[in-house]
Amino acid sequence: MAFNTKLADRLREYLASVPGISIGEKKMFSGMAFMVNGKMCVNVSGENLMCRFDPALQEEVAGRIGYEPMIMKGRELTGYCYVSPEGFKTKKDFEYWVKLCLEFNNKAKASKKAGKKK
Repeated sequence: MAFNTKLADRLREYLASVPGISIGEKKMFSGMAFMVNGKMCVNVSGENLMCRFDPALQEEVAGRIGYEPMIMKGRELTGYCYVSPEGFKTKKDFEYWVKLCLEFNNKAKASKKAGKKK
């Protein structure tokens, strides 16, 4: 499971500076997922960020430098994307992507826990 540990440290440091959130980490998607308030928020996948954002912003986000669609089972997942390193090279661009994920995290539903019955 190779992922950019310096990028993970950069993300860890940024998230630690955000007041009022709880942060967890979980290995998934061949990288490191950062869980915010119990929900997957943003990941480091290889050299890329993998972002979870409001699907209503898909078209706007798709026009940004470094944007790569997330394809699973042959179809594009709206509300998810990869961002290559040129898309978050500057502090301003890095913060854009992380804030985009954090904003959606407040609205996002947590995934159902495996094995729990109602």
